[in-house]
Amino acid sequence: MSKIITAGNPILTMTAEPVTEFDKKLKFLVNDMKKTLYEANGVGLAAPQIAVSKRIFVADDGETGFEAYINPVWKPDGDEKNIDTEGCLSVPEFFGEVERYSHVIIHYQDIRGKKKTKKASGLLARCIQHETDHLNGILFIEKAISLHKGPKNEE
Repeated sequence: MSKIITAGNPILTMTAEPVTEFDKKLKFLVNDMKKTLYEANGVGLAAPQIAVSKRIFVADDGETGFEAYINPVWKPDGDEKNIDTEGCLSVPEFFGEVERYSHVIIHYQDIRGKKKTKKASGLLARCIQHETDHLNGILFIEKAISLHKGPKNEE
């Protein structure tokens, strides 16, 4: 398992590099990210959060199961937005209300490099937007309408 880095680390403000090699090292990285995500009780985890500047995030919204998203690109599926509370494993103890699209379409590659497309709504749509922000060097606290301190270790 990897250590999750926190706000203030410059890697979290950088744009992550595209994945070009779909090899054993990538499988090892994704497996490590999966273990790290579950150990931290998170919903999503982006590679920059474990100090790896690659365009990868993993997610498990509790409904659709675990998935690795490599080189993801999303777009809104309609104009509907909603405001909900978010937390982040890299910004422990803080929560904030963030406006996001309610429905998205994501294009990504799987661990073998196969191109995939998925429609998402609810928590998964929010997670996709939050984690893609990490890949672009943006933390949710930069988008939050309001911030407050809360209990530790929740996302």
